[in-house]
Amino acid sequence: MLTYSLEDTQEINGRRERILLALSAVFVSLNAVEYSLVKDGAVTGAHLWAVIVWLLLMGGAHWVLHYLKPARDPYLLPLLALLTGWGLVLLDRLAANFLWRQVIWLGLATAVLLSVAVLPQNLRLLRRYRYTWLIGGLLLLAATLVFGVNPSGFGAALWLPIPFVGRVFFQPSELLKLLLLVFLASYFDEREPILGLSQRNGRFGHFSYLAPLLLMWGFCVILLIWQRDLGAATLFFILFLSQLYLATGEKRYVWSGLGLLLMAGITAYFAFDLVALRVEAWWNPWPDASDRAFQIVQALYALANGGIIGQGIGQGFPDYIPVVHSDFAFAAIAEEWGLIGSLSIVAAFALLALRGMRIALMAERPFRRYLAAGITTLFSAQAFLIMGGVTKLLPLTGVTLPFVSYGGSSLLISSVMAGLLLYLSGETIRD
Repeated sequence: MLTYSLEDTQEINGRRERILLALSAVFVSLNAVEYSLVKDGAVTGAHLWAVIVWLLLMGGAHWVLHYLKPARDPYLLPLLALLTGWGLVLLDRLAANFLWRQVIWLGLATAVLLSVAVLPQNLRLLRRYRYTWLIGGLLLLAATLVFGVNPSGFGAALWLPIPFVGRVFFQPSELLKLLLLVFLASYFDEREPILGLSQRNGRFGHFSYLAPLLLMWGFCVILLIWQRDLGAATLFFILFLSQLYLATGEKRYVWSGLGLLLMAGITAYFAFDLVALRVEAWWNPWPDASDRAFQIVQALYALANGGIIGQGIGQGFPDYIPVVHSDFAFAAIAEEWGLIGSLSIVAAFALLALRGMRIALMAERPFRRYLAAGITTLFSAQAFLIMGGVTKLLPLTGVTLPFVSYGGSSLLISSVMAGLLLYLSGETIRD
């Protein structure tokens, strides 16, 4: 039986990461060249500059991690590179006027990812000040009720302008999902012995153990519903339910939570016109195909038009879908890269979920276990909600496809969470 030293294992993992990054680079670069040929009839810098910046950022990230975090998981960075690179090519195709903004956000997100993955000595600050972090996030979210705007000029005002930076906006609900996760992980870490003892004695229902948890989570959901940010509210509910199940192992809480989610959906259907519209468009969009259900109908046409191998980048009509570069990026991929491209995206998120849960299973401390599992749950649930909404498997919830869709706030916070996964993997991965 072959055995490897720690240094050998780290070198093997580094080689794997380089090979996977090279494959991602080939895929993204070839698609950028192909789009340039389709669009301009020649290979031009206008369609390659963003990919060149992406190559430099991902190469730099690999170099930093190789020397400062050698025991990291070798699959995380290539997955993130593939998704972000694909997203840049797609944004150049669908909304080129937003490309430079996304590249700037990607540069900032890469720097943040590396800082989170490499710099912390421990995570005590996250654990110790969980109430401070969460209350700060709630206040920031509440500020959108007074100062919130929508950059598009219509729709829910879910963004705050960043002072002194011009027309740059930040979505507090993106930050709040990370802060809520830190709060839940820290709370369950501290209460795990008590909750375990209560569960063994059949007394898990003691309200005093869960009251602070339910109170803070309730504030989050109420504020989001007040804002009508129902996609984020759904994500928060799924996160809470998954963390509760991890802490207790009780399936009854999962089924009860799903029942409550269904009841909340029915109530929201009668209380909010937006929810009623999305449910009706999900159930039968065709009677209103030229008006309120236009977006989902065009997405279904795009899915059907893609076939097995797709129309080819720049040769389909995904730009018929309103806001395609944000909410419906998956539909554009399905049309121009076909079923093969769609399944590749699904496989990428499935592999990300697999590696994330592996990191959680190998974590030695409960807080790190809850944190890794929660990050994985957020990525998986968000991807599933938007892919299910685009394919009419689920009603649309208004969330974005992580790392692929346009959006600086989403990319930045997703990169912070990915950096935490890299940090945790560097502490646990040894094979």
